[in-house]
Amino acid sequence: MKIFNKYIVIGTCLLSAMFVDTGCKKTLNINQDPNFPTLAQGTPALVFPVGVLATTGKVGGDLAIVGGMWSQIFTQASLSQQYTDVDSYNLQNTDGFVDAPWDVMFSSGLKNYQYVITQADSLQDWNYYLLGTVMKAYTAEVLVDLYDQMPYSQALQGAAQLNPKFDDGYSIYTSLIASIDTALGKDFTASTVTAPGSQDLIFGGKMSSWVAFANTLKLKMYLRMINAHPDVATAGITTLINSGATFINASTGGASVTNFSDAPGLDNPLYEQNIRQLNTAVNLRASKTFVSWLESNADPRINYFFGSSAPIAINQGDFRSSDPTYPNAAVFVETAVDPVDFISVAESYFMQAEADVRYFGGTKAEGLYNQGVTAAFAATGNDASTFIAPGGAYAWGTEVEGGVTLQPIQQIIRQKWASFAFGCHGMEGFFEHNRTGYPEQSAVYSTSLNYIPGQWVVVKNSVLTPGLMPKRLVFPYDETSRNTNAPAIVPSTTAVWWGK
Repeated sequence: MKIFNKYIVIGTCLLSAMFVDTGCKKTLNINQDPNFPTLAQGTPALVFPVGVLATTGKVGGDLAIVGGMWSQIFTQASLSQQYTDVDSYNLQNTDGFVDAPWDVMFSSGLKNYQYVITQADSLQDWNYYLLGTVMKAYTAEVLVDLYDQMPYSQALQGAAQLNPKFDDGYSIYTSLIASIDTALGKDFTASTVTAPGSQDLIFGGKMSSWVAFANTLKLKMYLRMINAHPDVATAGITTLINSGATFINASTGGASVTNFSDAPGLDNPLYEQNIRQLNTAVNLRASKTFVSWLESNADPRINYFFGSSAPIAINQGDFRSSDPTYPNAAVFVETAVDPVDFISVAESYFMQAEADVRYFGGTKAEGLYNQGVTAAFAATGNDASTFIAPGGAYAWGTEVEGGVTLQPIQQIIRQKWASFAFGCHGMEGFFEHNRTGYPEQSAVYSTSLNYIPGQWVVVKNSVLTPGLMPKRLVFPYDETSRNTNAPAIVPSTTAVWWGK
């Protein structure tokens, strides 16, 4: 199936195409435009990819920009203005980077997934039931991680409930996990199921990979609970792993959308948004934070991400500076066919390694960690073998930062952060920093001689209280201005429910 992901219009055009209910008779006549089918004509196979494209367009577009900057992978070009609000932590509730992910992932994402789930349930098409459930859970989880709360239990009811209450993040998480368990319990050998095939933009209809995605998503949500609900996290993770559940791995492939092409509206959403739609292709420049860490370890991925083994970099958020080197700072390398990762193979291995350290004595952690680093390198066409071998820069138990050997969890999350530079996936680095505190926040700015490469800095032009960094997006104006049950705005420096 050819991907069309014009992210700017996906929330209106595609949703309208699938969900115009004109009240006409079921039989077609000349008064029914065949280009705009009615609700009754929708099927899980038709609607599911629309939802996937909505999630892809925002996770791989707006959130890739926010995540890449807030994870200090890249930064705003100096003396330019395109993303200064992002890079200075100045995202207000009316900003497009705040409103658009909420609007599109709700209206074109969650709404369409719920339609797929409802229709598939009535048809006993358990393949599509699982697909819709997992993507609804993934999309809702991203929204909760961004905004902390959202309408869920009363949401998606249309005119029946125009002011749905906001549910707390933990309640939503537990509901999502329960829904995944229900979907995994269905009979996928039933005669009523259909093969998704090319309508499945993620795994091409390979159901065993969807089961692995479902389990890996559950593992991810349980790990997010370790600060707020450690007992629930412990029970959930140990039960999941002891059950013999399969997770995303090199055989299943990552949960990613990859079928992009180099044409307007058919390309990677970050490329479409940041390069094709703008009058310049050089807004996103190398961040000193990421570059200094890659250089300190002679990491070959630096060439993949920045086109040079010694790129000039900009100190994070220093976009007002007239530093004479900044105009020559390396541009973050993007192509029209880059994938958008939901959960990558590397991320899955790192999550499993963390779970093994926390709950199983760490006996399998080294092997899982090595598989994670190997997968992260392979995604960029590089070989990690010398880096994870004894004496290598990233060898298990011996990786050093600022003269101090990293602890196991710290080492896992550090490598996980580096892997998120691939696949429009930087937002996950932001989430993981807020969950674990890693990579650590630097006590000094990156211009200091005492700066430790790779530690996150408070950006130069931050609008926040000195020393603070953002931990969430504020509630969007599009919701708070219309929903009478919307809570008061919470500052972006307040941790979400699972944060440290």
